[in-house]
Amino acid sequence: MACVLVTGGAGYVGSHACKALAAAGYVPVTYDDLSTGHPDLVRWGPLEEGSLEDVQRLNDAITRYRPDAVLHFAARSLVGDSVKDPAATYRTNVAGTLNLLEAMRRFGIEVLVFSSTCATYGLPERVPISEDTPQRPINPYGWSKLMVERLLADHGAAYGLQWAALRYFNAAGADPEGETGEDHRPETHLIPRALLAAVGEVPALDLYGTDWPTPDGTCIRDYVHVSDLARWHVAALEHLLTGKGSVALNLGTGMGASVREVLVAVEQVTGRVVPLRPSARRAGDPPVLVADPSKALAVLGAEPRFTDIETIVDSAWRFLQRRRGLSDRR
Repeated sequence: MACVLVTGGAGYVGSHACKALAAAGYVPVTYDDLSTGHPDLVRWGPLEEGSLEDVQRLNDAITRYRPDAVLHFAARSLVGDSVKDPAATYRTNVAGTLNLLEAMRRFGIEVLVFSSTCATYGLPERVPISEDTPQRPINPYGWSKLMVERLLADHGAAYGLQWAALRYFNAAGADPEGETGEDHRPETHLIPRALLAAVGEVPALDLYGTDWPTPDGTCIRDYVHVSDLARWHVAALEHLLTGKGSVALNLGTGMGASVREVLVAVEQVTGRVVPLRPSARRAGDPPVLVADPSKALAVLGAEPRFTDIETIVDSAWRFLQRRRGLSDRR
């Protein structure tokens, strides 16, 4: 069985990818410093605790397992933190990735699937967003991911690295079987934060603007189920392993849901009211972010399985219930 090193495999998307890898016949080896990940979500392969900044620890893990490829999720991902402390974001996301790439070269590993983001597009000129949309990030987080994409392209040209940069939109939901899910601390994503507000774990959900140029005045985003993301990472890996060439792809559904539509779904799924706190618009928020996923669907050959916003919310709610021991009110 082929072994795959999964950096950040104890995190949200990474843990789902590990499950998908195991289902496809791979052995996922999680390499994670557990600064934001959870060891109990590492269920489908061994856990090696370590940071990408610790080159010796990384070398030791690769020596022990001799992976055939890498799925790279480890990163600082909070936009606000990247603005407050850009050096930390660049150190982890860019310098850490350079350490990883150097280790891969050292051990002859030539395949990498990278967890990129639609944040590399910044404020897009047009929607839906295709891969040829100009990439103009507006925060250090987006810039750090774009810098890594440049590293990958340059390593491909100079050293033969085969890479896939998967720019995904709003990862959401949880494993339908409840084995892993979203558990950030603090939680900043809309769906889990709305669920936490519904059960009283946060006093209210901040509603950032109600006068956007959208049908109901709230921002619209492309919510893509995390299990679909995980399957697409495995498909991208197999695309590279079969010699089909490096690629950058947008991962989304091509459909958008507004904040108010998400809140309606949360209240329907939970049977609880979501308390709201009207707030000002956040600087830099685009009114609409929706992917054009046509290239990804053609290259990866797999349609998304979960596109209905209520289905996505329901999977997140079931995971939260298990995690917190909550009951239904309906």
